[in-house]
Amino acid sequence: MKQNDKKGPDSKKVKTSSVTNNDQGLTTNQGLPIQDDFNTLRAGSRGPSLLEDFLFREKIFHFDHERIPERVVHARGAGAHGVFKLHTPIPEFTRAGFLTEPNKETEVFVRFSTVVGSRGSTDLARDVRGFAIKFYTDEGIFDLVGNNMPVFFIQDAINFPDLVHSLKPEQRNEIPQAASAHNTFWDFASLMPETAHMVMWLMSDRAIPRSYRMMQGFGVNTFKLINNEGKSVFVKFHFRPQLGVHSVVWDEAQKISGKNPDFHREDLWDAIEAGNYPIWDFGVQIITAEQEAAFEFDILDATKVIPEEMVPIRYIATLELNKNPDNFFAETEQVAFHPGHLVPGIDFSDDPLLQGRLFSYIDTQLSRLGSPNFHELPINRPKKTIHNFRRDGMMRHELPQEEANYNPHSVPGSGCPYLSAMMQGEPAFESDAAPSTGEKVRRRSETFADHFTQARTFYHSQTDIGKKHIQDAFSFELGKVTREEVRQRYMGILVVIDSNLARIVADRLGVLVPQGLSDETLQTAAQIFENYPVLPDYDAENVYPSLSIEYHCDYDSIKTRKVAALAEEGFDFEEFQQVKMRMEKEGAELFLISSKFGELRGEDGQTAKVDYTFLTMDSVLFDALYVVGGKESRARLYLNITAQAYIDDSFKHNKAIAFGHRSTEEYDPMYMTLADGDTAVILLEEESDLDTFIQSVAMHRNWSRELRQDQML
Repeated sequence: MKQNDKKGPDSKKVKTSSVTNNDQGLTTNQGLPIQDDFNTLRAGSRGPSLLEDFLFREKIFHFDHERIPERVVHARGAGAHGVFKLHTPIPEFTRAGFLTEPNKETEVFVRFSTVVGSRGSTDLARDVRGFAIKFYTDEGIFDLVGNNMPVFFIQDAINFPDLVHSLKPEQRNEIPQAASAHNTFWDFASLMPETAHMVMWLMSDRAIPRSYRMMQGFGVNTFKLINNEGKSVFVKFHFRPQLGVHSVVWDEAQKISGKNPDFHREDLWDAIEAGNYPIWDFGVQIITAEQEAAFEFDILDATKVIPEEMVPIRYIATLELNKNPDNFFAETEQVAFHPGHLVPGIDFSDDPLLQGRLFSYIDTQLSRLGSPNFHELPINRPKKTIHNFRRDGMMRHELPQEEANYNPHSVPGSGCPYLSAMMQGEPAFESDAAPSTGEKVRRRSETFADHFTQARTFYHSQTDIGKKHIQDAFSFELGKVTREEVRQRYMGILVVIDSNLARIVADRLGVLVPQGLSDETLQTAAQIFENYPVLPDYDAENVYPSLSIEYHCDYDSIKTRKVAALAEEGFDFEEFQQVKMRMEKEGAELFLISSKFGELRGEDGQTAKVDYTFLTMDSVLFDALYVVGGKESRARLYLNITAQAYIDDSFKHNKAIAFGHRSTEEYDPMYMTLADGDTAVILLEEESDLDTFIQSVAMHRNWSRELRQDQML
């Protein structure tokens, strides 16, 4: 008998605790069977969520405390200080001071972030971007915790832990990092058709922005504004970048992740340090009760958007970021946002996703920051003096001097805190006195049941290049899914949204196009809605250009764009200087790239300092490319494989490319090959050609190049 085959009391296997839950019903952590894991308890199907819902609170409580110390979601971020400047007060809608006092300026801190990845992940993952603003108003802190997309994946906060678990790396192997292209996410999405609209946004170029400075911001949830007369209206919050909305292409995003995973962080930091302060226009969409009743969708449903063609956006202020943090950890990492941080004149709606966030955010701060006193950290401290009887707790900084620590009291010199601030002449928060009646139920309102019409509308509202990129994104993401039944199941959702989209993706994946939703999807949905599904009305086709990125692009300026200038010994110094001066005049930056650092000699003997080498920078980190003229320089570049890769990638990523005026066919066949029918490949022979190049850079990308190549395949 072999030594390791001997049996004895010590040879028994150590019994380990494991949880499989195969074919078992769901229970609470206390073993209580759960009947409904999809809906929070609310007063009526469209009513507010109830505090007594211990099932939801246990689920979200456990989820909020899963990771220490980084955020469970939005872990990787970048922040900056700035100012919110009101130019058009709206006292007819709200009594919030920062929205009603003429020319009012309010300090802010803004944190941008990715959602899924860890703190060490890349900035360029295909992901939603957080867009959270802390307003230090005279009436206290107001936090607007939004995203760069106006909708969300789910309708009810009770499903948030499941969504994030599916998006995070798979628990077996912690792979992949910061990516949705894997089995678990698409399994979840294929069984939860309410995610369909948000998935369309995620597959669009909105998920791979060019920079934080060039993306929109949305409050996502529906809020209320309340004026001095107590009248309320619904509101959606919007931020529009003055630089326009721009993206990168997916191949470029993946390469940037390898070349510079801090690309967005660095871009924001450098812009502010250079004095190129990013500015957004802030707007509100005001929705009256009459408008709400007329919509074919429910504005309390966070998976729905109100296109600005339906309800115009009133732009009333600007948001400018003008100061970088002094310390990343103390400010960007410790800043604590919470949708429940309100000021008088702003209130919640009964949006079930928002209602759940009101519990989740404050709960998660306790896990991250270790104390209920996180509001005393400098970055979280309000400008208004705090007066209450919250006492003690870990990391208490304030030293209360009052003898009384209870309310009501009659201790001399301690004031009368039981008198409301309103009675003392100060504005105070009052909840909107909206009626709320209904049975206590775990049921989704039937007005939430159409998951596909807006997904279809979004796709049909895209430009040709926008549709192509969505097709490519689905093909890539589902191509990474190894469970064929999951890919096949998601085809059922795509075919309901758009049969042609489903056909294109299915053909690339080698799967069949089904007739409609799978039985598994329908069974899951049946647990949420009594009458399901509600399918799109294909005869009522709506198209809203505002849903496309191109609608929000700024094609008039190249301000803050970065252009790479490739050159070697013997370059045309005079031409280079002319282009550099013109770029700087237009607000762009031109960087000289060569084989090695030092002074680069021009053909006339003058020299210019090399900014970067081919090894330290890559074409994906620039917005456009300029190949400097000069016969000797161009001959050297032509023999340089890395330089040729710069040109190839710039062309592949649809960027504008300019060739110096001494780059002729005689020694530069590359120009003649690229320039064939391409308006964004320019030969700088005359002064007007430089104007053409600048106009091409302002267009951000020559999308017709990609479409033309696609048609040729």
